[in-house]
Amino acid sequence: MKKVLVGCGGAAALVLAAFGAAVALLVPTAAAGSRSTSLAGVPQEYRSWVLRASGDCRDPSLTPALIAAQLFEESGFRADARSSAGAEGPAQFMPGTWATWGRDDDHSGSASPYDVGDAVMAQGRYMCSLLGQAVSSGFADDPRRLALAGFNAGWAAVEGSRGVPPYAETRRYVADIMGNLSRFQAGDSMSPITGTGIGPEAVRRAATQLGVPYSYGGGSPAGPSRGHCDGVGGYRDGQCLADTTVGWDCSALVQYAYWPARRLPRTAAEQYSATADRAVAQAALQAGDLLFWRHSDGHIYHVALYLGDGQMISAPKTGDVVKVARVGDMPAADFAGATRP
Repeated sequence: MKKVLVGCGGAAALVLAAFGAAVALLVPTAAAGSRSTSLAGVPQEYRSWVLRASGDCRDPSLTPALIAAQLFEESGFRADARSSAGAEGPAQFMPGTWATWGRDDDHSGSASPYDVGDAVMAQGRYMCSLLGQAVSSGFADDPRRLALAGFNAGWAAVEGSRGVPPYAETRRYVADIMGNLSRFQAGDSMSPITGTGIGPEAVRRAATQLGVPYSYGGGSPAGPSRGHCDGVGGYRDGQCLADTTVGWDCSALVQYAYWPARRLPRTAAEQYSATADRAVAQAALQAGDLLFWRHSDGHIYHVALYLGDGQMISAPKTGDVVKVARVGDMPAADFAGATRP
């Protein structure tokens, strides 16, 4: 079967329409890293450990926001927390589970579930392992939800149910953490989206995917999916991640956000071509408008949804996640223009 370049990396050469004052749109800000260090609401003594635990996992869906939301659910960031069932510390490890995952990460001389550093790093290792099992399982659910269910109820319960098990406590646990992600979300905080219509609705739908990993070639109108590596895209540090990562590339996220109200084509180049006759001037930008970037040879390489106030939501690159960012985080010289589906 012939492989087609898709998403942010693959595109056809286009003759791009002029877009007046494009550079002025790009508000200069510091370039965003692959995982944001913005952890509003997380106590200071936890922050460096949360970032380290996230960074040590090769699965980009273990974001600092996910770790923080889980700690908030487990203990409210109380290092001395102890449950009636015997779960201990800020990550609420049972003794048997701690024996497997606990280490003396803070070099205090002993591994303790009550030490913030030891607990958060053990949480990260356990969740990273569970995410790997979730991706490999092939179960039809968000791997983050499956991993959280495994942390709460044990992976055997997830396997037995082929998804989040039907336990009230586990389902509440998963729902609470996923619902609190925005409280600690990576990237800029999202401006409120008001109004009705196709554009605002597309933005709201895209926002439900915040924190889902980028996967080159991944995603469709049905939801996130595994991508593929093609010799150019899908790699991080020489390793193919797309083949095993359930997620989105930039154009699949846009297609999903608008489907079925607007049946946009699959790739960023095709989306530009399909909407180029509806170019939007900077002063007229609205929530849901599409923003495009091109290489110097005219190839479109990225598309994002405009939110308002200089913000966008997009799936940026391998190793990153769907997130809110400033439009100015992208190279101003590459900006190709904006269109309205």
